[in-house]
Amino acid sequence: MRSARRTVDRFDLDQARIAEALGQLRDRGEATVRDRWHTTRFNLALAVQAGLAAALAWIVSRHFLGNPDPVFAPIAAIGTVASSVGQRLRRSVELIIGVAVGIGVGDLLIFVIGSGAWQLGVVVTLGIVLTIFLGGGPAVVNQAAATAVLIVALTPASPDIESLRVIDALVGGFIALAVIALLLPVNPLRLVDRAARPALNRLADQLSETAEALATDDARRAQRALERMTEIEEYMDGLEEALHGGRETTILSPARWHRRGALTQYFEGAEFINHAVQNSGTLVRRAVTALEDGEPRPSSLPEAVAALADAVRMLRQDLGVGTLPKSARQCALSAVSAAGRAYDEGVGFSGSVVVAQVRTTASDLLRATGIERAEANRLVRWAVGRDAAREAPVDAEALPD
Repeated sequence: MRSARRTVDRFDLDQARIAEALGQLRDRGEATVRDRWHTTRFNLALAVQAGLAAALAWIVSRHFLGNPDPVFAPIAAIGTVASSVGQRLRRSVELIIGVAVGIGVGDLLIFVIGSGAWQLGVVVTLGIVLTIFLGGGPAVVNQAAATAVLIVALTPASPDIESLRVIDALVGGFIALAVIALLLPVNPLRLVDRAARPALNRLADQLSETAEALATDDARRAQRALERMTEIEEYMDGLEEALHGGRETTILSPARWHRRGALTQYFEGAEFINHAVQNSGTLVRRAVTALEDGEPRPSSLPEAVAALADAVRMLRQDLGVGTLPKSARQCALSAVSAAGRAYDEGVGFSGSVVVAQVRTTASDLLRATGIERAEANRLVRWAVGRDAAREAPVDAEALPD
């Protein structure tokens, strides 16, 4: 009888695990489809930019400069558009000049050693080495290598075409910059939001997972959330680069001048978003310890962490559309209030650290919404000081602009 009961229990446990795995797989699949659709929409503008830049580069090189075979102009234009997304103007110019220099050096080598298989290998190797020596990044190195192959494959069919190749590269690259900055500039706010989306979505998701782990006494679930937290910092460098690129777009492109205010808000909040990521890592780590040590966890503790996750989601949503993030402020202060109740109800050592990190992270998020330090600290103290008789949600409209 006991053996049969154990078999039934094991079967039920296996079924629960299978159901959980299938649920996670379904959620990941839905997230993947959403992310791919978002990426496709964003890159549609990139495709149009590349097509227009390539066509204009061909026209200018062939009809205005008299190049009968302007291959490198559209190639340089496409490479510049593709490599300039989220990059600063200086790096885009470096790419153009680097490719032009590579073409010149490659043509010189072909003139001296001729063309063929081993010549191709020599030109590609020297092109990559020279590009790296000059400080080129991966995009420039790849472009230089591909260009070297074309240099060998497209040997001159007419005299003086070597000089036209260099001019082609310069023309194509700077026409692409004109398309990016003047004719079809990307929305800098959308560019930055695309860079911030992976970091903030991952942060919000893992805080939500931690809240569920605290509510269900699941230390393994919290540990998995902690492991995923380490991936967030990898996205933050991309966000910083996108912010610089977006700021240059608002300076160079008259069509995007109206985005300066919204982008400035994002730019100034990036430092505090980074602080929030770091403090949330400590929060999740201590939540794991609290669960493993069996510390008391009042229901208001997971409530606080869940509200913090909502604050992160609201922050990304509001900053992404350029509106004042009052919803994020409300959620952040609600998290602080719940954390205060959890402390009053009784938590262990690690639980008290979770409470402290909720306060600190909420303060970071308030700073990211544009609130000054002194005012953010005052609001946090006010939220902690609310007692159960005054537990009404924070009025977002009453918060400072």
